[in-house]
Amino acid sequence: MAMTLAEQILARASGRDEVAAGEFVVADVDLALLHDIFAARVFDLLTESGFDEVFDPSRVVVVNDHFVPAPSAGAAEIHQRIRRHVARFDIPAFYDVGEGICHQLVPEQGHLRPGTLVVGTDSHTTTYGALGAAGTGIGTSEMVYVLATGRLWFRVPETIRFELSGTLGSGVSWKDVILYLAGRFGADGAQYRSMEFAGPALAEADMSSRLTVANMGVEMGAKFTIFESDAVTDTYLASHGGRSGAGLVTEPGADYLAVHHIDLSDLAPQVALPHEIDRVRPVDEVEGLEIHQAFIGSCTNGRLEDLRQAARILAGRRVAPGVRLLVAPASRRVLQEAVETGVYAILVDAGATVLPPGCGPCFGGHGGLLAPGERCIGSHNRNFMGRMGSAEAEIYLASPATVAASAVRGRISSPQPEVVSSV
Repeated sequence: MAMTLAEQILARASGRDEVAAGEFVVADVDLALLHDIFAARVFDLLTESGFDEVFDPSRVVVVNDHFVPAPSAGAAEIHQRIRRHVARFDIPAFYDVGEGICHQLVPEQGHLRPGTLVVGTDSHTTTYGALGAAGTGIGTSEMVYVLATGRLWFRVPETIRFELSGTLGSGVSWKDVILYLAGRFGADGAQYRSMEFAGPALAEADMSSRLTVANMGVEMGAKFTIFESDAVTDTYLASHGGRSGAGLVTEPGADYLAVHHIDLSDLAPQVALPHEIDRVRPVDEVEGLEIHQAFIGSCTNGRLEDLRQAARILAGRRVAPGVRLLVAPASRRVLQEAVETGVYAILVDAGATVLPPGCGPCFGGHGGLLAPGERCIGSHNRNFMGRMGSAEAEIYLASPATVAASAVRGRISSPQPEVVSSV
């Protein structure tokens, strides 16, 4: 029987020749990820349940990335407990404060290969589908079970396939693509389904772009967001120490819930309006709205390619008076690359405040909070009411290029008319 990408991964992980949508399987987990919001509690519960070791320390990754630097004594105490647990359970892959965001570090540090099953205590674990892995977020109690046994049950999801063609126009990025899809199909358009991406347009999508799309699949309700493996995957793995593994490709004749053919050639820059991810409009329909803060970063768009997008627009310009431009690199490595390539200097010269590598203002836990009546445009992944401070503030989501253009003008603006540099 021909299988979708998600079915292929769950079949292998559960030791079966084939599985079909709707079936329940018990699968071996290839990688478990925990970050500082939940890790301390998970390890506490594991210890209280009488476990002195995890199923396989080499298949566990722990990251302190949300409360960075620790904004309170309570957060510092959580980090302290995590460090003690990591030492006690002898987990080698531990990334402490300042190393970066979990969803950047896992691929960047070579913890992935195509065809693997990954679970994490974060909804954006779907990010790893960019490299042909099946990643999904799970709860605290589920993670305790995974750390104890190395296994977890799954219902095999139905799959929606997106066949993408065409070439993106000037000023349009893959962040615009996923925002467009969210707007077209809705925040529940892929609820507990696997989103599978293929088509000729992917040849032009670098790994940074694929990570952006896979990251935001969960904003449409997806269980998994998976790309076929190809030369882009192989090149990224080779340059980031990724483990070798068989490529993951579509099996002709697989059963899909739906197949959508989408031509990207005429796509314009997109923006998600408050307070829902699927309230998406072309940027030119909302141009002119005054902003008070602009944010570039997060696990969605904090990579070097994203900072470079912004730098091309900001070069030789200054952020508009009254606008705070915050930039949070997704990892220490990204920050180092930005320094070495001159991108960092361009951002600082333009008036940006560069934050430590980490989640930054994205989830509202530390830094960059908004006052009542303020408006922020950011390259992150959620614009829920109150997420970045006051419930009376507004959050708009867009590409790094749109965010940079808006920061320069002091109002929401399309990046398309901008004359950009060759950074």
